[in-house]
Amino acid sequence: MRRSVFAVVTLILHSSFFTLHSWAQQAKEWSLSDCVEYALAHNINIKQQENNVKQQEVLLSTSKNSRLPDLNGGISENFSFGRALTSDNTYMNRNTQSTGFSLSTGVPVFTAGRIPADIKVHRLNLQAALQDFEYARESVMLGVATSFLEAVCQKDMVEVAERQVELSQVQVRRMELLYENDKVSEADLSQIRSTLANDELSLTQQRNRYMLALLDLSQLLELESPDDFDVARPLIDSAIMTELPSPDLIYNEALGVKPQIQAEQIRLQSAQKSVLVAKSAFYPTLYFNAGLGSSYYKTSGFEAMSFGRQLRDNFNQYFGASISVPIFNRFATRNGVRSARLQVNAQQMRLEQAKKSLYKEIQQAYYNAVAAIRQCESSDVALSSASTSFDLMQRKYENGKATLADYQDAKTKYMLAESQQIQSRYTWLFRRKILDFYRGVTF
Repeated sequence: MRRSVFAVVTLILHSSFFTLHSWAQQAKEWSLSDCVEYALAHNINIKQQENNVKQQEVLLSTSKNSRLPDLNGGISENFSFGRALTSDNTYMNRNTQSTGFSLSTGVPVFTAGRIPADIKVHRLNLQAALQDFEYARESVMLGVATSFLEAVCQKDMVEVAERQVELSQVQVRRMELLYENDKVSEADLSQIRSTLANDELSLTQQRNRYMLALLDLSQLLELESPDDFDVARPLIDSAIMTELPSPDLIYNEALGVKPQIQAEQIRLQSAQKSVLVAKSAFYPTLYFNAGLGSSYYKTSGFEAMSFGRQLRDNFNQYFGASISVPIFNRFATRNGVRSARLQVNAQQMRLEQAKKSLYKEIQQAYYNAVAAIRQCESSDVALSSASTSFDLMQRKYENGKATLADYQDAKTKYMLAESQQIQSRYTWLFRRKILDFYRGVTF
């Protein structure tokens, strides 16, 4: 009964292993650059920022077009009934119909610099929107790189678990031969088989973690399904693990390339131009106006000339200039200027806060990279020691000079050391890419 249960469990585990292994062989491997390019083309947040850029382009176009003359046409039709004053100063009942046509235009001649300043404001807002768009792209790239390296790490951990299963399978076959020759007891054989079952269970759990990592990455890429999706291992160059630029050097480079800093600097310039827009309301404005029109009248009891004749006779034109001088508007202009200056101060503080946040992020990334280097060095030493210890313990166990518990303990330590080395390697790779990211190097 015990053997049959063990056989069923083993069959189920091997069936799940075969399914996952077949999937891994059929799935297409995506490199980090493949994932980044796909995410940049399909991410919704990036599309929203792109739409914001287009909206700013429309606002800039509207601001530029405010220099152009406008053109307005009008048609009116009026009817009047009842008593009205006549030409001989008497009142009588009469019905009157009138039709009017007009066409007018106005051109801003002098607006105290409001239109040029407003155009500059919208041009700067467009530049800031472009930097926001680039920042959204970088944020997506960073998120994709994080999820990608996590998936690759889990993929390598699967291989570690598979090697542990292979080691246990070798020991099970060896123990079965010994059992057939009556050199070990059935309890010893059952114990090593139990160890194999636990290793296979650990492998299944690790493969599930790998599948979940792939699912997270596929969702970040906006893929419809993680089916036929796999990740390719990046190359890890361990020869340059000690070459790290200082945080101050990285920060000085980042100030000139990071879009979040560029966007805040541009918004500061825009806020300063907005002060000029607000100040323009203190000064007079001059507009040139022109127009033409005609009309048609018909009164009951009187003979009216034809419609076309009246339009020709009543045709009129005009042109002129109008100036508007602000005298008192309940201090609205003064408060508008004050508000614009406060916006400048607020934007200066936002810029300084963005710089401080950037410096803190770079410092944290730098010391994380330093710690990752030390972790890599320690994990290499630990793996070398654990590998040597496991090899010695394996020979002792096969020669009957060590117990199964001693062998299992050495194998567990070896597996743990190998897992820690893999994690430290990918941690270092990610930390180094983060530093390159702040220096303007894309993934």
